[in-house]
Amino acid sequence: MTALLFNAFVMNTGSHIQHGLWRHPEARQADFNDIDVWIELAKTLEAGLFDAAFFADVVGLYGPVGGDYSVNVREGLQIPSNDPSVLLSALAVHTEHLGLAFTSSVLQAHPFEFARRASTLDHISKGRIAWNIVTSTQENAARNFGFDRLTEHDERYEWADEYLEVVYKLWEGSWDDGALLKDRERGIFSDHSRIHKIHHVGKRYRVEGPHLPSPSPQRTPLLFQAGSSPAGRAFAARNAEAQFISTPNPAAAKELISETRDLAERAGRRRDDIKFFQGFAFVIGSTEEEARRKEAELDQYVSVDGFLAHSNLGVSQDDGRPLPPDTLLKDIETNGGRSHIDWLRKREPGREPTVGDLGRLVAKRHPRFVGTPEQIADELLRWQEAGVDGINLINWTIPGSYWEFAEYLLPVLQERGLAKREYAKGTLRQKLFGRDTLNERHPAARYRGAFSRRLAAE
Repeated sequence: MTALLFNAFVMNTGSHIQHGLWRHPEARQADFNDIDVWIELAKTLEAGLFDAAFFADVVGLYGPVGGDYSVNVREGLQIPSNDPSVLLSALAVHTEHLGLAFTSSVLQAHPFEFARRASTLDHISKGRIAWNIVTSTQENAARNFGFDRLTEHDERYEWADEYLEVVYKLWEGSWDDGALLKDRERGIFSDHSRIHKIHHVGKRYRVEGPHLPSPSPQRTPLLFQAGSSPAGRAFAARNAEAQFISTPNPAAAKELISETRDLAERAGRRRDDIKFFQGFAFVIGSTEEEARRKEAELDQYVSVDGFLAHSNLGVSQDDGRPLPPDTLLKDIETNGGRSHIDWLRKREPGREPTVGDLGRLVAKRHPRFVGTPEQIADELLRWQEAGVDGINLINWTIPGSYWEFAEYLLPVLQERGLAKREYAKGTLRQKLFGRDTLNERHPAARYRGAFSRRLAAE
C-alpha cells in the first residue's frame, strides 16, 4: 500500500478556514504575529512527519467592489494577515525535512522579483520550497494593484501562462549547469558564457535578465495549483506537480482527478506527474461518541457570518447587499470562485441549492471526518482508492489539530501503511517524485540550454 502525503493547510492570519475558531480557548491562531507560534507549529509538523506546511494567502478583501467589509474585520477573516514568504525563511532554519509551500498570485509580484525571492527561499531551505500558483479572485485585490477591475476568469489563466513562461526562463534557462565556479585560484566566481539574458518580450512583461540567483537545489520550486474550473484544470494539467482539490465525495474526486490526468496526457505528460491533495478537517476521539461531543463543542465557535463572507456568494456583486434567500446558486454571476459554486451544487444532488442554504453548506465546505482514528483511517482509504494522493489537513486550532493528528491518528495510519515512518532524504521534489528538478516532460524543461543553443546558432 502506498503511503498518503500530508500537508498542514494554514495561513498567516487569525481566521483562515474555520471562521470563529480563533475564539476557542486552546487556539493560538489569533497570535499569528508571534513567530514562536509558527516555529512551535513547524516543529510539531516535522515531528508528525508532515510533508509540507502549505500557506494560503490573499492580497485583498472578500466581497464586491465598494461592498461593506465590517464582517471581514469583525471576524478577522484573513485580515489582518501577513506575507507568508517572509515567514518561511524563519521556519526553514528551524526545520530539516518539512516542505514549505506558499501562495503567491500572478497579480501581486513582477515575475522577475518573484523568481528571485523563490530562489532565495529555496537556497535557504536547501530545496524545500513549493509555490501555490493562483490568479486571485478578489476584486479588491485587483484594485490594490492598480487595476479597475478583476481580469476575466479565463484571461487570468492566459496571464498566468506568460508569468510562468518568464519564471521558467529565469529558473531553468538563464543559468546553465556548471556556471557557478567559485574558483579561487583563477579568480573566477561564475562562467560568463553559461549565464544568459532571457530577453522575454510578451503581452504583459518585458524581462531582459539574467536571473540574479544561481540555480537553487530544485531550480524551479515544487508547483502547486488549486483551480478546479475547466480553465484551472487545463492550467494544472500543463504545469502543476500537485493540485489542491476540494470535492464533496470520493466519486467526485475520482472524476476530477481522472479528467485532469487525461488533460495532462494530452499535454505530453504522464498521469502520475501530478499528485492530488484533498482538503479535510478531522475531529478525533477515543470513541465515536467522544468525537461527536468534540465536534459539537467546536461547532459552538463557528461563525456563519464569517463563512458567508468568505464564500463571496451570498451578496450582490453590484452593491454588496445580501441576495434574496430563494436566489438559486446557479443564477449567481461571479468572476471568481466558480469551482466553489460547482462544489455546493454537487453537494445537493437532485435539487438546486439557494442562497438560503449557504450558511449550512459553506460551514461544511471541506469534508470533515469525525470518529476514532480507526474510523478516520477507513475513510482515508476510500479517498485514496478514488485516486487521492495526499491530504491538506485543515485545522480547527493551531497547534492542537496537528498535535492530535501526530499523537492519535498517525500511529494507526502507519500500521496500515497509509503514512510513512520516516522522511526520505533530499529536496521536497526528491521526497515526492524521486528527483530534485522538474522532469523532461514538464513545459519548463524546454528552456534548459535554450539560450546556449540560441547563442551558438547566432
